[in-house]
Amino acid sequence: MPTRSILRVAVPAPLYTCFDYLPPEGVDPTTLPYGIRLRVPFGRGERIGVLVEKVATSSFKKDSLKPATAALDREPLLTSEDLKLLLWAAAYYQHPPGEVIAAALPVRLRKGEKPVKPEIAGWQLTSAGKTAQPTHAPQQLKIIQTLTEQPEGISQQVLYALCGNCRPVLRTLEKKGWVEPCEIKPQHILTTPDKTKLTLNAAQIDAISAVSTRMPGFNAFLLNGITGSGKTEVYLRLIEEAVAANRQVLVLVPEIALTPQLMQRFQCRINSPIALLHSGLSDREREKAWLAASQGEASVILGTRSAIFTPAPRLGLIIIDEEHDLSFKQQDGFRYSARDLAIVRAQRQGFPILLGSATPSLESLHNAATRRYKNLELPERAGDAKPPKIDLLDIRSAPLNGGLSPALLKLLEKELAAGNQVLLFLNRRGYAPVITCYHCGWLSECPRCDARMTLHLGTNLLWCHHCGHQRRTHRHCPECNSEDLHPLGQGTERLEEVLSQRFPDQPIARIDRDSTRRKGALEKILDEIHSGHYRILLGTQMLAKGHHFPDVTLVGILDVDQGLFGADYRAAERMAQLVEQVAGRAGRANKPGRVLIQTRHPDHPLLQTLVHQGYNAFAQVCLDERRDAQLPPFSYQALLRAESPSAEKSIRFLEDAAEQAKTFNAAGVEFWGPVPAPMERRAGRLRAHLLIQANHRSILHKLLSQWIPALSKLKSSRSVRWSIDVDPQEML
Repeated sequence: MPTRSILRVAVPAPLYTCFDYLPPEGVDPTTLPYGIRLRVPFGRGERIGVLVEKVATSSFKKDSLKPATAALDREPLLTSEDLKLLLWAAAYYQHPPGEVIAAALPVRLRKGEKPVKPEIAGWQLTSAGKTAQPTHAPQQLKIIQTLTEQPEGISQQVLYALCGNCRPVLRTLEKKGWVEPCEIKPQHILTTPDKTKLTLNAAQIDAISAVSTRMPGFNAFLLNGITGSGKTEVYLRLIEEAVAANRQVLVLVPEIALTPQLMQRFQCRINSPIALLHSGLSDREREKAWLAASQGEASVILGTRSAIFTPAPRLGLIIIDEEHDLSFKQQDGFRYSARDLAIVRAQRQGFPILLGSATPSLESLHNAATRRYKNLELPERAGDAKPPKIDLLDIRSAPLNGGLSPALLKLLEKELAAGNQVLLFLNRRGYAPVITCYHCGWLSECPRCDARMTLHLGTNLLWCHHCGHQRRTHRHCPECNSEDLHPLGQGTERLEEVLSQRFPDQPIARIDRDSTRRKGALEKILDEIHSGHYRILLGTQMLAKGHHFPDVTLVGILDVDQGLFGADYRAAERMAQLVEQVAGRAGRANKPGRVLIQTRHPDHPLLQTLVHQGYNAFAQVCLDERRDAQLPPFSYQALLRAESPSAEKSIRFLEDAAEQAKTFNAAGVEFWGPVPAPMERRAGRLRAHLLIQANHRSILHKLLSQWIPALSKLKSSRSVRWSIDVDPQEML
């Protein structure tokens, strides 16, 4: 039997193949395990690849193969199961395998650097601190008491979870010589769990039992629970069971904003190491957490989209929170869905997966209806909380003040006078979405996109939220030189200004991407909201999901009409999910809640169904429409995008691509287009789309597997940038 002495390496390059190399000189190929990194010659330089296979023969002559320069690891960074999943994902999403596997590694490791030590930054008491008794400083005393219970030291993340964001107090104690920084080993990152648990209702008990009795073994569950129904408590009980059985748990959330509160709850309940993975961490912090998970030292992995690729040798359960969220789909480069890959990973490795949401995606509801998923319902709010009362507020003839109707302002005054908190939702950051000249009609349009530039008053910038282009605001109209320039419309900055003038004595918390840009800013604002410092909460969709604000009794949703008439067929679904999620922030404790939705289309049938019959009825109407139109989830799609400085070149490439596809077996596949993209010009390039649809997934993917690798051979492909998006979630 021939010796398998040829190394097949996944090299990060825009090519749909792996590459063959000989072993490094003097190295026995049998000593090289799959999943290690290799430094290999590539083109005129070198790259870092990952060994995925060893073969006896190559399509190239053996004497033409180059040897790898060096093996960088003794032990594999990725297991064979990890590699199989990544190669499957590369094939399914039609992306080069080397780029897919590289994306699964931490940044430093994909550059060929040595792994860092997995110790995590922490704090411990000094000798002097063990006898210190600070007076008139309760926060200092709390920190010292917490550190006293952890003689090995405590990680900074855990300390912040138990004592709040206490960085300034820690620095004060460090100056006194009472505490000092230290490095904590992952197995020592433990807390003293809170043994008090909430009382479960019957639906929660049934949901926990349904999942736990199926462990181990693959099953997909949809936890369809209204906002405030206690889904997080269900997660915690299942995590506790899995950890007690020596299994790891992967918990995915859609946004960084949701990780601090979940981390705090997990650390107060789970006496086991937790690895946190999201893009807000430094490269070294992420790598340490990744290594702790991959070496089995962290029992719980909490992260955003990219955490789906984290190796976990004892993985026994995956939980997807807010499974409907668009953030789980990568929108550039390797365009994967973390939710869908999580289901594939659970199925391939044989353990359960739980998808949780108050507003499940239509795909998940369809899978539950066809019994691919087991449907678990939480129809009531936990404890004594009741769902809020939701009303539509017709603003067609109402005089608006900063986007606020008189009726909404009157209710704001009433709730604030009663000492309650109010939340206002406007999914548009900045001061105003456009500036205009009253003299000649000029508008602040982006020079690189078919979009208007948003005024950000705090930085005095006009900013395109699509391509990132920025410029200073004009003092004079660029067209007629008039000074008669005025902002039109409302953003969160302008709404904050209006509220400050109307309620000068009330502190206002504004939560959007601008106000939370600094590290730790979001956690600080949330802590002050929970302490009662802020009575008015204002923000974008960062406020909409998952947050528990027990004192919020009134929610005002200022503008939902765009979702009723969007160009994307998913616009209404996204609108309904956002409305339900925002509305769910009201009345989550003993105080009753109320929600007002301002609209100029109060009679719209979808809005009427959502408000009066609920999200599930709304979703059923949308599913019926999708079935009639044969749109997903009743069909399967891929979107071929092309862009270039010339609209003609983008269209020509897509026309050539469609003709080329017909030379393969394209029976049962429909081609829609090519057409200009809904936003044709973006970042100075003209974009066009070709939509490919089939009623059977296998037919679509059989065509894609032959067609996509061949597209680069088209002459017209040389003058465009193109990409393929399998199971697209946005058509923009």
